[in-house]
Amino acid sequence: MAAIADLRKEYSRASLDVANVLPDPVKQFEKWFQEAIQAQVPEPNAMTLSTINALGGPSSRIVLLKGIENNKFVFYTNYQSSKGKELERVPACALTFFWPELERQVRIEGIASRVDAKRSEQYFQSRPRGSQVGAWSSPQSTIIKNRNILEERVEQIEKKFAGYEVLPKPHQWGGFEVEPVMIEFWQGRPSRLHDRIQFNNVDGSWKIYRLAP
Repeated sequence: MAAIADLRKEYSRASLDVANVLPDPVKQFEKWFQEAIQAQVPEPNAMTLSTINALGGPSSRIVLLKGIENNKFVFYTNYQSSKGKELERVPACALTFFWPELERQVRIEGIASRVDAKRSEQYFQSRPRGSQVGAWSSPQSTIIKNRNILEERVEQIEKKFAGYEVLPKPHQWGGFEVEPVMIEFWQGRPSRLHDRIQFNNVDGSWKIYRLAP
C-alpha cells in the first residue's frame, strides 16, 4: 500500500484571476458548472452539504444540486432526516463542489430555507416513480433492524398507490434553497500555489478578493 503522505498531484490545467471572473458569483458558478458538464465530469451536481448538528459540531454528506432559482442553490430531502432537522434548527450551512477533472473546487456558505410546498410537489412528481415510492418508504436517518423493513414498506406503498402513475408528495419531503453569503472559486495551480477568488456579500452587494492559497 502506498504511503498516504506520498500521494500528490501537480495541478496545471488553468489559472484564475479577479480580472477574468464574472462580477456575479452565481453567474460565474453557472459558467463553471456548464464547463463541468461539457467536460463530462461524473455527477457534476454532487455537492457536500455541511450542517451543524445538535451538539454544535459539523455534519456532512453528499447531496445533489437540483437547480439554481432566484440566485439560490436548491436541493431536496426528507425534512425528518438528520440534515433536514439540522437545517430547521440552524439554517447556516455550506456547500462544496469538487471537479477534479478540471482541477476546480467551489465553496459556498449561506442560509437555507424551505422551498414552498407547491414547487416541492412539482419536482417530486417529476421524479421516476421508483424514487417517489422510495421517498414514501424510507424513514430517512432513523435506525432500522434490517433491509427487509424497507422492502416491506415499499410493498405497502406500492399497494397503497396501486394504479397511480404519479404519487402525492409526502408531507415530510421537500426542498431547501440556500441563499449564498460567500462563494469561493478555487483553481489548482503548480507547486500548491493555487488561485482562490472569493466573493462576499456585504450589505447586499458582492465584494471580490483574492486569497492566498
